[in-house]
Amino acid sequence: MFDYETIRVIWWLFIGVVGIAFALTEGFDFGVSTLLPFIGRNDIERRVIINTVGATWEGNQVWLILLGGAVFAIWPAVYATLFSGLYAAMLLVLFSLFFRPAGFDYRSKIEDPTWRNTWDWCLFLGGTLPPVLLGVLVGNLILGLPFHLDQDLRTFYDGTFLGLLSPFALLCGVTGLLLTTFHGALFLKWRSEGTIHHRSILAVELLGPLLLTALLAATLWVFFGLERPEITQMAAGDAPSNPLRKTVVAAGTGWFQHFMAYPWMWLAPAAGFVGLFAAWLLGKGESRGAAFWFSSLGIAGIALTVGFGLFPFLLISSTAPGSSLTLWDASSSHTTLLWAFWITVVFLPIVLLYTRFVYKVIWGSVTEETVLNDSHTLY
Repeated sequence: MFDYETIRVIWWLFIGVVGIAFALTEGFDFGVSTLLPFIGRNDIERRVIINTVGATWEGNQVWLILLGGAVFAIWPAVYATLFSGLYAAMLLVLFSLFFRPAGFDYRSKIEDPTWRNTWDWCLFLGGTLPPVLLGVLVGNLILGLPFHLDQDLRTFYDGTFLGLLSPFALLCGVTGLLLTTFHGALFLKWRSEGTIHHRSILAVELLGPLLLTALLAATLWVFFGLERPEITQMAAGDAPSNPLRKTVVAAGTGWFQHFMAYPWMWLAPAAGFVGLFAAWLLGKGESRGAAFWFSSLGIAGIALTVGFGLFPFLLISSTAPGSSLTLWDASSSHTTLLWAFWITVVFLPIVLLYTRFVYKVIWGSVTEETVLNDSHTLY
């Protein structure tokens, strides 16, 4: 039904959608955890904050597992390069995520202030470290990673963990943290009342300008300070995957020129800035749902900006540009992509409908009375 070239593009879109879904849903989970010790001033307030995401955080985190599984199945060369070359960084992300299930499940088991306060800070770490580390990863995807392929298509990583911590990558890490915290503050404002609601508004008011400033700095750095490689020759789009069958120059057109060549791409960064600015303006007032949805638009716009800017690259090699991986030469076989496509077409709508049903059932403000009246089943 679909030729090899078309199904590769479809899967690029599918995986982009999964990545955006993870950023939107797990993003506010991370943000709520980051804000937990600061907006919650006592035990009952912190229990209210935790229970705004208590019924859905596990399901939201599955998007990350789905994203990893999709990359493994569809772009095995990308998966192998990332998870072998960035082994230490990936383990650090994984270990930081361990704080979350333990914190949610054990925090309220014992009525001891020291016990609960310790787990509150564990939840803070579990919500703060992942967006920073994932932001650093995105920064390195934009800059390029030091790896090369030999003639047998084996990947060799040429860098170190500390080499990932460049100034630009760290700026992306800070931006990632501000983005999830801002998104989480809007979600917490939407699902809370009283004191927590008003403190969330103050958090939105403070975080908005910091986020927009960091995002503007990163955007200007990318568009006017970074070059992107350019493919000068490659095999036909329907050829079997072999990254070494193309010619790449390290310094091609910059990001600005790339977007100017495809003017419709400017819709993505425009959506990012307009969405987040509108979310900040609305979030400072009494708007709840509208502010959160504008924040979601902003996050989607940022993700699309990165995807459009890298296209058709999936992983750029900073040391051997010819080894860079693209969606044309790093995908699984045509048969694998087709089977995975039909499985996704059948089951992804079911997942989305079930997710919508869950949010509809549990939706509503979480208050101190809600927690006190159901103290045995809630966190």
